[in-house]
Amino acid sequence: MNTPPSPSGADGTDRSSVRLGALAPLTRPGWAEAGRHLLAGLDLAVREVNDAGGIGGRPLELVVRDTAADPERAAAAVEELAGLGVAAVVGEYHSVVARAAAARADALGVPFLCSSGVLDALTDEPTEWVARLAPAQSRGWRIYGDFLLAAGRRRIAVATQPSVYWASGARVLRDHLAPRGGTVVELDANALTPEALCDALVDHGATALLLLVGHPEPAVPIVRAVRGDRRLAEILIGAPAGQPEFAGWAAALGEDGAGIPFLRYLPERLGALGERVGKELRERLGEAPSFVAFEGWDTVTVLAEALRSHGTDRAAVAESWPRVAVEGTRGAIRFSRTPGIGVWQWAWAPIQVVDRDPAEPFRFRTLHTG
Repeated sequence: MNTPPSPSGADGTDRSSVRLGALAPLTRPGWAEAGRHLLAGLDLAVREVNDAGGIGGRPLELVVRDTAADPERAAAAVEELAGLGVAAVVGEYHSVVARAAAARADALGVPFLCSSGVLDALTDEPTEWVARLAPAQSRGWRIYGDFLLAAGRRRIAVATQPSVYWASGARVLRDHLAPRGGTVVELDANALTPEALCDALVDHGATALLLLVGHPEPAVPIVRAVRGDRRLAEILIGAPAGQPEFAGWAAALGEDGAGIPFLRYLPERLGALGERVGKELRERLGEAPSFVAFEGWDTVTVLAEALRSHGTDRAAVAESWPRVAVEGTRGAIRFSRTPGIGVWQWAWAPIQVVDRDPAEPFRFRTLHTG
């Protein structure tokens, strides 16, 4: 039976530790590879906090729950974690899932520091309980739109599936490109076979195809079909949501997965802190860390500073968002109120458009920065 949350949020089965709830997609249909990277960053930062003396001498403890990309499961996990007495909840990769977690955290009065969800409307109404490290989708996807225009790609087709996240992304692109002479046509990836989608691209005279779909299905068969269609030899395939970031993409597609630009939230060059953390993450993961792993590390580091400086009381943590200033792996992190965003937002997370080098698919090329 769950212990009811205390006003301080510090009560639980182990009074000696400061407990943080952590949400991540660790099983299918969640993007488990992203969840593994996120958890690696969260866990590494917790270990470093504890090696440095913890929170006022108390160890930080991560209580992990798998969301499996299920919004209802995430909301239930937040409720369970609140009952276990966590001081705050962190994490989550999938935007729609993060939105459900944010709504429940707001309703329960539990601080939630979202690591990776980018939907602008992370909450329906402004809230003091939620802060976010990832840049808002409107900012990142407008930068992606600028990249498309600079590359001379104005007739854009998007292969999409029903989702608040994909619909929001398509709307951002359409609103940004239309005044600049660009067009966006949506193709239903659930209704069209990959071959029929190729025919539609030819019919529309598309110069770019953006994959606003799940990975590996249907993204992988769509890429293979387009790459194998001689009529589409000149088309640019893009994946703004970041599918090519992870090794699983390269393993599934090989050379076909290269040259597909995506958004990544890293600076052009990491500083000394980022290099050090990146090395630790590489050893932990057994592969190059994604930007999601860095988001995880930064999340716990920011929250640990809030807990040290303002205490473990939940209300005090939420009140600390505008006063926290931390050097993260990707720059100085401060939260502010951004117009149109209802949560405390790190406004200046670095944004790149990158792809895998066709000559060396495990190497990334920076194509555009914002």
